[in-house]
Amino acid sequence: MEEPFWYGLALIIFTLLLKLSTTKLGQKHKKNLPPSPPSLPMIGHLHLVKQPIHRTLQALAEKFGKVLLLRWGSRRVLLVSSPSVAEELFTKHDIIFASRPRLLVGKHFAYDFTTVTLAPYGDLWRNLRRVMTLEVFSSARLAQFSSIRQGEVRLLLNQTVKSCAKSMTKVELKSKFTELSFNVMTMMAVGKRYYGENVLDAEEAKNIQKVIRDGVDISGATNFGDFFPFLQWMDMTGIEKKMVSLMAKMDNFLQGLVDERREILSATCGSNRKEVKKLMIDNLLALQEKEPQFYTDQIIKGIIMVMLVAGTDTSSATLEWAMALLLNHPEAMEKVRAEIDTKVGQERLLEEQDLPKLTYLQNVINETLRLYPPTPLLVPHEASEDCVVRGFDVPRHTMLFINAWAIHRDPELWEDPTKFKPERFEGWSGEGSEGYKLIAFGAGRRGCPGAGLASRLVRLALGSLVQSFEWERIGEENVDMSEGLGLTMPRAKPLEAMCKPRPLMLA
Repeated sequence: MEEPFWYGLALIIFTLLLKLSTTKLGQKHKKNLPPSPPSLPMIGHLHLVKQPIHRTLQALAEKFGKVLLLRWGSRRVLLVSSPSVAEELFTKHDIIFASRPRLLVGKHFAYDFTTVTLAPYGDLWRNLRRVMTLEVFSSARLAQFSSIRQGEVRLLLNQTVKSCAKSMTKVELKSKFTELSFNVMTMMAVGKRYYGENVLDAEEAKNIQKVIRDGVDISGATNFGDFFPFLQWMDMTGIEKKMVSLMAKMDNFLQGLVDERREILSATCGSNRKEVKKLMIDNLLALQEKEPQFYTDQIIKGIIMVMLVAGTDTSSATLEWAMALLLNHPEAMEKVRAEIDTKVGQERLLEEQDLPKLTYLQNVINETLRLYPPTPLLVPHEASEDCVVRGFDVPRHTMLFINAWAIHRDPELWEDPTKFKPERFEGWSGEGSEGYKLIAFGAGRRGCPGAGLASRLVRLALGSLVQSFEWERIGEENVDMSEGLGLTMPRAKPLEAMCKPRPLMLA
């Protein structure tokens, strides 16, 4: 929610929605509801919601309890800030909360609710999930594209060397991390690199990156129609018009990728096709030939879009936060470097196969995800039927928000919860109930299928940068760790640092 919310609440809302908000919600539900803060007529608790929303909801939970029932306009919202309750929801009630609420963003940014992230629970979603698990993000597929990830990280290192002198030089890292993540996703998906030397489509990449960024931003904006059904046809703030325009640009880009790859495969017949490097889109187009009714161009475009949008934003943001934390804690930076020098050596660059040996590097990533989760407020779920959660009655169609930010910083769960302490994850397996204390990528059947890919890329990139360069803050003061606004919690200020190549990069 944002401040402009109030500017659109004209008298018409207070008059025409009065009956809707005061009668419909109060009818035919059980009485043992979760606790709820005081609310206002019609708008419910929307007046309490300010940016950044994860912090606002954390404050509400601290005051009123870790299981709350809120009302945002005509919608009920179950707010959970407890790992044990999250575990109950994702195990005992996993099927009940396996669906998604029908919000405007799903209509326009998810091909009318047909992508794996926002599709309702059912046959379509199960088929999409199976495709993502087996054809896109399986261990075999990820291993198949290991050379792509390593190649793009090498490109990042080489570009950084060119930006540096033999003495400390200032470099800007945010754009480098975004370009790395985008290149990895497009290379794995369609075999095209959009950033780097001798790239013909750099301008197209910038344009589509802006579309993605604007789409992510507008997805977190207030849409009155989501909370006041009467206003769905009005588009009072023009948000739907903006969504339609952005999605048209995105669809045009994605359709071009699909058509281009289909032409390449069609022109390569017989035994020669086996020589063409296998890409993720090739697997999807092969499935389309077998099952054209399901694997339509729209389904394929939706899968690629999820990879580009979710994969680019979350990985680049995590890399930026992790490097910022290491710059503010040089002793941790040195421990990462020492571990790599000991277990990998100083004669060759870090490779993906080395990652299982680098436990402290993994602890740094875990601690980064704890402090700065890529989705601090998990994508909402919706109850498909009435249920009982911790003894409270939760009515059907209630939206569920789990505040990962609040769980990750709960002093009852973590010692010194706001402090950067990678050592806290020593010996931590993340299995069983412990896993719900760190839910940066969600959990249950709607957990992020790309978490394994993100983990590999972030560890490889961060470890390689620490191995290959000396890093320092620009000045004596700590790096500013202020959060920006957005669904994926970007940094308020793009990260800059001083770097100098180590001997490994000068050989």
